[in-house]
Amino acid sequence: MYITVEISYYPLLERYEKPVNELVALLEQQPEVEAEIGTMSTLLRGEFEPVMNLLTGAMSQLMAKYPSVFNLKISNSCEIK
Repeated sequence: MYITVEISYYPLLERYEKPVNELVALLEQQPEVEAEIGTMSTLLRGEFEPVMNLLTGAMSQLMAKYPSVFNLKISNSCEIK
């Protein structure tokens, strides 16, 4: 099943640039998941398993290092192109 995910990341730090850049690097490393990086959120598109595996791995890594808030919207019927 093909899904689209909109993710926004809010590291709860005064200097938030480093964790945001780490997330972007993690999201761009998976070739079977399309990542469209925006200023306020990122869109991920692809098959369910690879997208969800990428998300859980990236979120887990960042939450282990930084106080974090993630906001996600996941759809299987909003194929944005």
